[in-house]
Amino acid sequence: MAENKERLFDQFPEVSYAEWRAKVEADLKGADFNKKLVWRTNEGFDVQPVYRAEDIADFKTTDSLPGQYPYVRGTRTDNDWLTRQDIIAETAEEANKTALDVLTKGVTSLGFKVAAPEDVATLLNGIALDKVEINLTCCPGKVVEVAKALVAAVEAAGAKDTFRGSIDYNPLRRQFRHGVEGVDAAAIAAKACELLDVVAPVPALRCLTVDSDILANAGAFIYQELGYALAWGAQWMTLLTDAGRTAEEVAMRIKFNMCVSSNFFMEIAKFRAARMLWAQIVKQYGADEAAAKMLVNATTSRFNQTIYDAHVNLLRSQTETFSACVAGVDSIVTTPFDTPYKTPDTFSERIARNQQFLLKEESHMDKVVDPAGGSYYVEELTVAIAQEAWKLFLATVDEGGFFACVGDGRVQKAVNDSCAKRHTDVARRKEILLGTNQYPNINEKAADKIESAACKCHCGCGGHEDGPNALVNKRAATDFEELRLATEAAAKRPKVFMLTIGNLAMRLARAQFSTNFFGCAGYEIIDNLGFNTVEEGVDAALAKGADVVVLCSSDDEYAELAPAAYKYLDGRAEFVVAGNPACTDGLKAVGIKDFVHVRCNVLDTLRDFNNRLLNK
Repeated sequence: MAENKERLFDQFPEVSYAEWRAKVEADLKGADFNKKLVWRTNEGFDVQPVYRAEDIADFKTTDSLPGQYPYVRGTRTDNDWLTRQDIIAETAEEANKTALDVLTKGVTSLGFKVAAPEDVATLLNGIALDKVEINLTCCPGKVVEVAKALVAAVEAAGAKDTFRGSIDYNPLRRQFRHGVEGVDAAAIAAKACELLDVVAPVPALRCLTVDSDILANAGAFIYQELGYALAWGAQWMTLLTDAGRTAEEVAMRIKFNMCVSSNFFMEIAKFRAARMLWAQIVKQYGADEAAAKMLVNATTSRFNQTIYDAHVNLLRSQTETFSACVAGVDSIVTTPFDTPYKTPDTFSERIARNQQFLLKEESHMDKVVDPAGGSYYVEELTVAIAQEAWKLFLATVDEGGFFACVGDGRVQKAVNDSCAKRHTDVARRKEILLGTNQYPNINEKAADKIESAACKCHCGCGGHEDGPNALVNKRAATDFEELRLATEAAAKRPKVFMLTIGNLAMRLARAQFSTNFFGCAGYEIIDNLGFNTVEEGVDAALAKGADVVVLCSSDDEYAELAPAAYKYLDGRAEFVVAGNPACTDGLKAVGIKDFVHVRCNVLDTLRDFNNRLLNK
């Protein structure tokens, strides 16, 4: 049948890339092809508008099948990923009760935060350890004792050979969260060796973690998360093989906890590239191909979650979950939509679970392995992101390895620089957060729903003031949310009046743009159908008690209308011109200083207006 369908294309003449390019350039009417159609990514490479079979003809990534080395198409021959829920509770008893409940609702993997080793038995009471994956997170100082408790529970259940799970031994938490300087690699190696001995009776218990999701949630670019994840994993391999452990033993105990963002295709490519590169790294240590399989848990991003219009978080996490399952990860945590402002409740946790079940039960994504394989675009992205991540990996190794680069703050600085760049892009609307910096719900109030600034953590890693080497950990929407919360807290909500006049199409377009612009600060927007004179419009604005009057018209009309409106307003409200007309310098000469347009830094502009309007 496939061959018959292929023959359908014989009815059409073959079109070469040169012919297609010539047609596109003709349609562009002189505009630069690269500026209009080529996308420069944050990952350091360009994405073309179209890819063809010849673009991937020489790629070795297309030669293997799912389950075959180097595992670019997956480490398994099925796509039955585990649906994981991280349990949040005040006590071990409450956590156990919640876990038993969600296990009846389709969850196949559990995550627990362990405050004390003696809580492990309580947490696992009544759970079938031969059927449910168990993942424990604890303070690094308690990891050996927690491991002993878990192994004892597994042995008592007679599940040594069937148990699957992990203990999150991450000795770098204080460096990332608080900027603690230095990393004692010798001490880490000693504890890791002790840990390996403790978990030895349980073959599928992973205990050496690569928590690159910490970096991604702090604003790292996709290639940075991947490059640093590989360097972190290689550091474990080097550290412990140097301590006398076999490459197979170490590799089979490493687990990657990675993030997945809303960049749909790029994230698919990231996980495919991750498996391929990790397999090659492990093989260089002398391990066999079976040990080179990467075990990955993917958690949807918190960096792009928002407090305002929080249900948009569901759209973000749905596409992220979709990316992860298409990419063939081993387990997925879908972050509840209300995480930025409260401890998730039973409703948001249920929706998060159902987002995965939708992909399994309705879309049958668990029945297809690597559905993106062979896509010219995805294959190209896989190779491109692998190349950029590999450069970062090699640079990190050359600089002394991942632990050394974390110890002196180089990793944190690189991630913080990326975070700052992304915040600037959000401020300038180069990176869109729907409902926050674009198309906000201007009448929404959020202050009353905020219960906590961050999720509670019982890992015991506190007690440190944040140093200069700490990760910033600032969500992309934070700055805009601070603006809106300040507006909510103000004694008087500023009013912005759209003085629409002149050319109908231009005034409507600019009124819509200005509504979105000022709506990002939570101001009240007053729109209208248009005025015959600027005097009529200004009088209407003042009658409404406007704090800001935005003149919306065409560039050609601004030279006459703007000075007249500004003069008639006479300082009784702030005056803004919507657009960046050619006569801007002339308008500035008469005293007009505020213009809003697509090249504005939206955040800085609104901060300036907040300072003027909220402090009156």
